[in-house]
Amino acid sequence: MQALHKSRAAIEEIMPPSKQNGLKSLLSLSQFVLTSGPPGQPAFQKHSRISYLEVEVLDAQTRKQICILEKMLPSFTIADVKHKFYKTYGPALRETQALKNLATSSIITLYFRDLGTQINWTTVFLTEYTGPLLIYLLFYFRLPNLYGLEDINHCSRQPVVHLACLCHSLHYTKQILETLFLHCFSNENTALEKLLKGCAFYWGFTAWMAYYINHPLYTPPSFGNRQVMPALVCFLVCGAGNYFTNAIIIQVHKTGTKNHFVRPTYNPLTWLFKLVSCPNYTYEMGAWISFTIMTQTFPVAVFTLMLSLQLILWAQRKHCQYQKDFKNYPSYRTALIPFIL
Repeated sequence: MQALHKSRAAIEEIMPPSKQNGLKSLLSLSQFVLTSGPPGQPAFQKHSRISYLEVEVLDAQTRKQICILEKMLPSFTIADVKHKFYKTYGPALRETQALKNLATSSIITLYFRDLGTQINWTTVFLTEYTGPLLIYLLFYFRLPNLYGLEDINHCSRQPVVHLACLCHSLHYTKQILETLFLHCFSNENTALEKLLKGCAFYWGFTAWMAYYINHPLYTPPSFGNRQVMPALVCFLVCGAGNYFTNAIIIQVHKTGTKNHFVRPTYNPLTWLFKLVSCPNYTYEMGAWISFTIMTQTFPVAVFTLMLSLQLILWAQRKHCQYQKDFKNYPSYRTALIPFIL
């Protein structure tokens, strides 16, 4: 290009002004043709000498450079970038964003954040649900190390204690079976820290609840069977409703369609979809409220309150997302509790 400019200057010195103007136009047109590419092509692809991209990877916190990935084609996706990066540093993650949609020059800067040890979601849920099932049974069978032998020998069990163990075991057995055979988890993982927090929450509260309910000095609810039996029926109905609503949600996700939101079926337990966005959370909360009434214990009430707050947060988040995704989303639907929340 420098030689072209030199030749142009030399010719202009010996030519008349009229011919110099014509030559300038011709040379300008030649430069435009040489530097232009096909219409609609990104700027970094217009120069034939730029055939690859360099991707700079920085630490998100320290802003220090981790590495530079060379010879990256413009058509590469984020998955290709991660594959090349994690080929040396760890496992690859899936993404579909193409580099050509991100690039404004021949060098792209990405920020890397270490997420720590990753655990797949199936392992997370199985660990969180298996622990409470086993922990509760340890207290139910009253191992000698948990209660005094004299109290065990002189105190008989209340009928509600057996019902509580049955309901608790059914709930977590259902959760485990749904995790294994119903739910379809993505290939994405979660941090080990979240698994530890989940286990601390479920396992800790289960030990606290089971200790009180199965204690030899436990007293039954104030109104006896008039309180226990309706709560038992409500618990079982909510458990069945949670299963059927989960099944519909998962079926919609399996089809991969995003053209319509989840709607109720002929099953009466799914009709709650007409009023709330997350009936599976509504049934989950209802089951634990019923368990609280049935056992009438303070630890169960605290656990139900903490879990309900988390379910409300998740439901509101999903409800807002549904309203954004679907323009015809019913305005009368609420997140979790019909007409209220």
